[in-house]
Amino acid sequence: MSFFKRIKKALGWEIRSTKPDYDLNPLIYSQLKPFRLPLILIQVILMVGTLGYVYIEDYPIMKAIFQSAYTFTTTGFGALNEANFSNQGIIFTVTLMLSGFAVLTFSVGILINTISNGTLFKLLKERKMLYKIARLRRHFVIFHHNEYTAQLARQFRQNHVPFVVVDSRDDIEQIAKEYNYPYYVKEEPYKEIAFLKSHLSSAKGAISLSKNISDNITLIASVRLYEKELGRSPYLIISNAETQNDKVRLKKLGADKVVAPPSLMAKRVSAMAIRPDMENVLEEFLYKKDTPIDMEEAFVGEESWAVDKQIQDLHLRDRMKVSIIGITESNGKFIQMPKGTTVIRANCKLLLVGSQKGISKSKRILSYSQKPKDI
Repeated sequence: MSFFKRIKKALGWEIRSTKPDYDLNPLIYSQLKPFRLPLILIQVILMVGTLGYVYIEDYPIMKAIFQSAYTFTTTGFGALNEANFSNQGIIFTVTLMLSGFAVLTFSVGILINTISNGTLFKLLKERKMLYKIARLRRHFVIFHHNEYTAQLARQFRQNHVPFVVVDSRDDIEQIAKEYNYPYYVKEEPYKEIAFLKSHLSSAKGAISLSKNISDNITLIASVRLYEKELGRSPYLIISNAETQNDKVRLKKLGADKVVAPPSLMAKRVSAMAIRPDMENVLEEFLYKKDTPIDMEEAFVGEESWAVDKQIQDLHLRDRMKVSIIGITESNGKFIQMPKGTTVIRANCKLLLVGSQKGISKSKRILSYSQKPKDI
């Protein structure tokens, strides 16, 4: 990397390309190929007409071009010296008129066929969509449309999370309009062309919500292989499973998170039955946007100044209005509601509860290697 490129990267001056990973131009050009012959014929006939009038009627070159053009298109007559044409000139003019009429009729036929076919307009519309998708960064690609996808899309829109829906159905455009999908791609989800069109290279993660376990398995394996080809950081892959065994299988194959709708529903209904007064807690504080309370995990690395410190020494509650309600240690052990004297170990995760602003600031402070002066 050159010195100037390093400076641009350090200052954040690099402009990211908004060009799609998949180029539709070759397909668009193939739809325009039938127009090549009429265009060539038009050029050839105009050239022959111009040379003919120069040779037969002794026209200057510019007048010959003018005479040839309006004779070829049969748009007018009498502007020049047609009344004094020789017999050769008259025969040549009639031939030029008939040739022009034939070529123009042929061209109109090709144009009508292209329009009625509709493929060209579909490709142009798809290219416009791909350029919109190419502007996305850190988005999610949701594979397979179903009721889960529709509900997830609604949540993503409310929380301003960018996403692209990929499905192979022919009516995906109508589905996108019905469920307000801002970006969509009509392709088989597991194919590389779907990854290219959905701009998966710049995505944060992939979500496979098929009710068929084999579809989810194929998708997870394909995304992980694509990830290795790109040599990028791991995707966050989320999927769904109907049974606990399927959930375990998907995690072994590479899924980071797997949701089992039957199990999730059972737990939720059980919580409602046991504690009816807590029914709306999740909706109010976790699932709705712009809530005053949020919950996130903060990783404490080996270089963090917080390692081997007690929770009370962090002063997160006093200064950030953030509480630590759980600690997941590096060995997987989870400590619920830790005391202020609990010691924080390296490579653990702190479960923080508080405002989004306070949590963000707390995570930033915990990433420092030196203790901040204001703590």
